Amino acid sequence: MTITSSWQNTEVALMAHLLRRAGFGATRDQLDECVAKGYDATVEELLHPEYGVPEDQDFMDRYFIASVEARSAGHADPQWSWRMVTTEKPLEEKIALFWHSLLAVGGIKLDHGLEMLTEIDLFRRLGLGRFETLLLAISRNPGMMYWLDNQNSHRDAPNENYGRELLELFSMGIDENGEGAYEEEDVKAAARAFTGWASKTTPPPFFLGPFPMEFVFDPDDHDDSEKTFLGETGNFNGEDIVEIVSRHRSTARFIALRLYLYFVSDEPDEEEIERLADVFQENGGEIRAVLRAIFKSDHFKSPAVRFRKMKSPAELVFGTVTLVDRFTIPEMDMATLANQTLFMGQHLLNPPSVEGWHEGEEWVDSGALIERINFASGEVTRGDARGVQRMIKRVAGTGPGLQPEEFVEACLDAMGSIDLSDRTKSILVMHADKADAPDSEDRTLEMFQLIVSTPDFQYC
Repeated sequence: MTITSSWQNTEVALMAHLLRRAGFGATRDQLDECVAKGYDATVEELLHPEYGVPEDQDFMDRYFIASVEARSAGHADPQWSWRMVTTEKPLEEKIALFWHSLLAVGGIKLDHGLEMLTEIDLFRRLGLGRFETLLLAISRNPGMMYWLDNQNSHRDAPNENYGRELLELFSMGIDENGEGAYEEEDVKAAARAFTGWASKTTPPPFFLGPFPMEFVFDPDDHDDSEKTFLGETGNFNGEDIVEIVSRHRSTARFIALRLYLYFVSDEPDEEEIERLADVFQENGGEIRAVLRAIFKSDHFKSPAVRFRKMKSPAELVFGTVTLVDRFTIPEMDMATLANQTLFMGQHLLNPPSVEGWHEGEEWVDSGALIERINFASGEVTRGDARGVQRMIKRVAGTGPGLQPEEFVEACLDAMGSIDLSDRTKSILVMHADKADAPDSEDRTLEMFQLIVSTPDFQYC
């Protein structure tokens, strides 16, 4: 019997690659459904999620009452975990995770879980649209204003925190020498333009729970004098700063770079990044247009960039849970998924600093690797999980008496068209060759466990 590796099925392999990057992966059955739709149609479906309250939101709220008016980031975690596990709009959650790291607000300082959920929802709603619209919305976000101390920025004593981070970390960026396309005077001008923008003081949450945070603008505390910013002079306010920044070439390149590193590869490709920066500017800064240019490019479709990007803890945890498909209700075990990402170094709803998380191979050290392997291997050996049952059935349906190499390929195919290095495959084949019960369910579960324990599985 001869089995064709799923990796050699170019349509399935390409679709698996797309759904790993534009979401949190997919089951083998979901891959077949998307292949039937076609690659371009799937891309467009991903790029156009219909924003709205999920039909099961009330169901979720009844299970986790404390998360409805979440006091802390810990109370808010179950809401986002459930959405990432059950969403039918994977790119909506993936882009929210992207902006959560780039336009970072930390939940511990903010100490307001309800506001953190409001920010994630803002990223869902605006994250695929025009960057200028999103940047202005986050500049008016009370959580961001509090996080970067803009309530302490006054016309006679500007606080430079937000103006500086807006330019350095949120839009224009800096190079390896710590220099950007702006000067210190531009930071000061931006800070003056944002005076009077603040987070309204909220009552303490002791008995009634957290009150929604509100943005407030105090015109009496705003510096309305003339300012020079990036070579332009005028009576600029925060909206003007955002508009000027959003049309600057350095912003186009910075956002293109960050999208490339997040969706394509941990190693930047300068030619591709310049191409994407052009797309950004030609489409008025629309993120959807840039992602379309990524997903439909020959560069993205090339096997050269597949399984070359280190999974973040969220990608590993929610990708594995998507694969095993074990949650039908928002049970307590689901609420601990955010704890799993924390153990691996990613505290959701609480980025470590205004820089967000450092992506790539910095995710993995010896301690984090053990957590990653233990979690994934524990999930794929849950024989009662619906996704695991389907994977076992698919392997068994390949036929009896599989040779070791065929068996390994069947397992990789069942797990969503995973590819491994030749060296890793040869080790797994040698192990399969020594199995006592070649057609047993236990043997299949053990192979699933071995696959997710390989170094290769840490990449997507």
